[in-house]
Amino acid sequence: MVYDIAIIGGGIVGLATGMKILKNRPDLKIAVIEKEDQLAKHQTGNNSGVIHSGLYYKPGSLKATNCIRGYHELVEFCETEKIPYEITGKVVVATREEQKPLLENLLKRGLENGLTGTRAITLEELKEYEPHCHGVAAIHVPQTGIVDYHQVALAYGRKIIQQGGEIFLNHKVLEINHKESINYIETSKKTFEAKLVINCAGLYSDKVARLTDSTIEDVKIIPFRGEYYKLKKDKEYLVKNLIYPVPDPNFPFLGVHFTRMKKGGVEAGPNAVLAFRREGYKKSQINISELAETLAWPGFQKVAAKYWKTGFGELYRSFSKAAFTKALQELIPEIQESDLVDGGAGVRAQACDRSGGLLDDFAIRESQFAINVLNAPSPAATSSLSIGGTVAEMALKRFN
Repeated sequence: MVYDIAIIGGGIVGLATGMKILKNRPDLKIAVIEKEDQLAKHQTGNNSGVIHSGLYYKPGSLKATNCIRGYHELVEFCETEKIPYEITGKVVVATREEQKPLLENLLKRGLENGLTGTRAITLEELKEYEPHCHGVAAIHVPQTGIVDYHQVALAYGRKIIQQGGEIFLNHKVLEINHKESINYIETSKKTFEAKLVINCAGLYSDKVARLTDSTIEDVKIIPFRGEYYKLKKDKEYLVKNLIYPVPDPNFPFLGVHFTRMKKGGVEAGPNAVLAFRREGYKKSQINISELAETLAWPGFQKVAAKYWKTGFGELYRSFSKAAFTKALQELIPEIQESDLVDGGAGVRAQACDRSGGLLDDFAIRESQFAINVLNAPSPAATSSLSIGGTVAEMALKRFN
């Protein structure tokens, strides 16, 4: 069988894309190809479940427009499909005087992105929202929420099957060749034929992209592990909903924060350290070949030179629970090291160019036989239906 479209990657973006395509063109033959034995195993299944509001992203950027549009689509989808979610709101808190201008800029950006109701709050109001939180200034963002994205992704998968699409698990893509306008996708089990490949391979999106287009040599995925602790059950009262610090505007991570999770518990974290393999969820997981690729990449070398001090602090917190606790105490001084238990980790697929730029925005590239989603880190889960719609539109133009 020749499929019209083969989607590589069964994470939330790939599944949203397949669902959107079939919603518009149920006559097309769609295959989702996933290397694992289950859907949504990696970035989708290991995030903290925050429904992002669009606060942080540059107005007009793909992140901003897709996050805000995707937010509303996601909430509507959860309502329709009876997937539990909550719009909890969150506070972003400056803990030092020098952070106040950054917090003001963040508020301005949120309002430019249309976050009606986002506002500066007094310290008395902060105590009403989060009684145990400490700060010198704060804003409240009412739109933020929580959901279990693994459930959401599985619902997308069910929709694909219901609409006549096919999902193939345990199929690792090994090679892609083109012949007479057909992609021949060789996997660990069989060879698929498809007119169009859509690459949503997440942590391996750059490698799959190079299988579809050998000219894509300017981007590499750098894996960053985010490690979490959880609050012990008897300490969960310290956090009512979500508490975030003011992020460093020069570093593409939000800093350690507190998140009440829809599936239960309160997460504290993450830090952001280089993972020694692309799916390295533990410090002990090392792939020498993948690590060597990362260290040899000119862009990573420039990132390391620029952020070495920040990176050292993140690495120190990775090995020192006391240092991690100290970072959390800036927001909640009552937190003690004994209040924290290991909470797992996720790995972020962060695209990096040769010049040392950590791609801040979503990146999607088209070639003759493929559409490659090259950079889709947070808030990709919140934005999944919007990104999926964008990629679906790009794909469907080829079938009109």
